[in-house]
Amino acid sequence: MSELGSFNIAMIAAQIIALLIAIIGHEIMHGAAAYAFGDTTAKDEGRLSVNPIKHIDPIGTIALPLLLLVSGSGFLFGWAKPVPIDTRRVLERGGNKAMVVVSLAGVAYNLALACLAAWALRALFAPTDEVNFLSCLLLSLLMWNVILAFFNLLPIPPLDGANAVAFAAAGIGFYGVARAFNRVGMYGFIILMLILMTDLKIPLLAAMKAVIDFMLGV
Repeated sequence: MSELGSFNIAMIAAQIIALLIAIIGHEIMHGAAAYAFGDTTAKDEGRLSVNPIKHIDPIGTIALPLLLLVSGSGFLFGWAKPVPIDTRRVLERGGNKAMVVVSLAGVAYNLALACLAAWALRALFAPTDEVNFLSCLLLSLLMWNVILAFFNLLPIPPLDGANAVAFAAAGIGFYGVARAFNRVGMYGFIILMLILMTDLKIPLLAAMKAVIDFMLGV
């Protein structure tokens, strides 16, 4: 195998590893937050494990990334199998505020990991350094985690942002908002695909690039 071929394989491997760390950790944090509020569902079903096989979603982890790649979208996105959460248990223990915390736990993980990756890149590498496996892994971690945080904050069911808004609204008595999100839920995937595969994603990409540049001190 040529040196160039080995290099490309290593870079692809770094990106895949970074993606798995980002999306699997995101889901585990949902389960861990729910566990902190007395819901043992994720733990009981073995979903707090770091074993990637337990978290692979046929659509979000395999089909959607491949579809975006083949379609020439110029942008990749994905997710892991959602961690099971017993909403009733969390609500009984901590109310709607607890469900807001559970909803945003994955995003908090992604933002924290993105900040850590950016810090490591600045500390270990100069802009003029040649790309290697570690720098590619760190850059991929930064990019994937920012992407996941941004998209999951969108108020589109069933993304985390929509769940957080719905539970926050219910917590202050705006139950109509929560019901409206439930009605839109069946169209959420279609809306998300329209964003990912059209120019609607351009403002989001610009915002993500601005955040990444800021984290890197560009």
